[in-house]
Amino acid sequence: MEHKSFVACIYLYQETAIASLNNKDVISEDPVELAKHYSNNNVDQLLIFDLSKTDEEHDKAIDIIKHICEVAEIPVMTAGNIKRFEDVKKLLYAGCAKAVLNYTKDSNIDITKECSERFGKEKLAVALTSADQYKENRDLIEDYTSELIVMKEDITTDLFQKAVLPMYIPLATDALDSLMEYLEKDIIAGVFGSIVNNNISEINGMKALCKERGIKTNGFDAKVTWSELKLNSDGLIPCIVQDYKTNEVLMMAYMNEEAFEATIRTGRMNYYSRSRNKQWLKGEESGHFQYVKSLYTDCDNDTLLAKVSQIGVACHTGARSCFFNEIVKRDYIDTDPLKVLENVYNVIQDRKVNPKEGSYTNYLFDKGLDKILKKLGEEATEIVIAAKNPNPEEVKYEISDFLYHMMVLMAEKNVTWEQILAELSRR
Repeated sequence: MEHKSFVACIYLYQETAIASLNNKDVISEDPVELAKHYSNNNVDQLLIFDLSKTDEEHDKAIDIIKHICEVAEIPVMTAGNIKRFEDVKKLLYAGCAKAVLNYTKDSNIDITKECSERFGKEKLAVALTSADQYKENRDLIEDYTSELIVMKEDITTDLFQKAVLPMYIPLATDALDSLMEYLEKDIIAGVFGSIVNNNISEINGMKALCKERGIKTNGFDAKVTWSELKLNSDGLIPCIVQDYKTNEVLMMAYMNEEAFEATIRTGRMNYYSRSRNKQWLKGEESGHFQYVKSLYTDCDNDTLLAKVSQIGVACHTGARSCFFNEIVKRDYIDTDPLKVLENVYNVIQDRKVNPKEGSYTNYLFDKGLDKILKKLGEEATEIVIAAKNPNPEEVKYEISDFLYHMMVLMAEKNVTWEQILAELSRR
């Protein structure tokens, strides 16, 4: 395996997160916030177990999983309560990177080939409770799935003799001594269980230990060292900070060597305060942490550019960005494609919430889904007709009409551009 993963587990039960498969003590009333917490603390993947019993509970669990996939910013695998092809479809459409088939259930074995041929083997993993399950279904597993989720550590040794697919194995909290021994094996893709869930604050330390042992993880491995940077007269380097999704400039601060190394080590932005003459962790007091997505240096190596996931606001004044004091501004048309689409979508959403008399958008909402779909179909046909004509301008106008009506449908069904782009990115 090129990089080893530390996988946090979320056990969904009656809209809460419980301690484990065998312990129903509630550890969080908000599984989505728990997922964000794990994601923000450098775990590499999430493994969700849907422990719902009824169809109603299952539908609610799917909604929670969908929200988790939207906020987690790391791959999500989901196991549990898969009975038929449609359940796998729901999980993948909710945004899961993989659906995990439970090979203690014949129904899961039976749908493996169908799901693989429809969605691709990379979208399927298999959960095993015995090495015999692998042996008995070896060809099916190897031909139609991509990874193994080993549910019992004591079967791992037997699987080493049989399996060829990457394996995620469960380790207990006190298994730190054997952690490196396992991760050094090529077939081990990563670890999950209490060793991860109960040691979230130690993930960076475990990854650092892996690095010392030559084991690759998904931590930051700086390509530029502090000694290669050009510092100002105070021995500091300025750092410009942007939102990684929107490229909005949030703030500018300075780093010393200690702050730079802490940022690389922890994945959270650290700076040097010139007024207080000390290093500081952004968000330490406010909770408005900045989680690093990328860190670049400019052509002269004298300025850093950080792209971050911003929790809360960046400015101490309570503003989203520190850059809000306008000096001069010339009116211009913003042609950033995503911003334009988002702006139009936001207007459509506003019409839905705050109807405006005479609005064509409100006319469509009032007429309902069938009318919206009829117009969307008509506009799609107009694109086809326009494309057969020599003038490309007609295509431009018809596509614009189609996109508008498509966004009305998106608003009607509560689908956002962020969700669409996330799905396209996954593909």
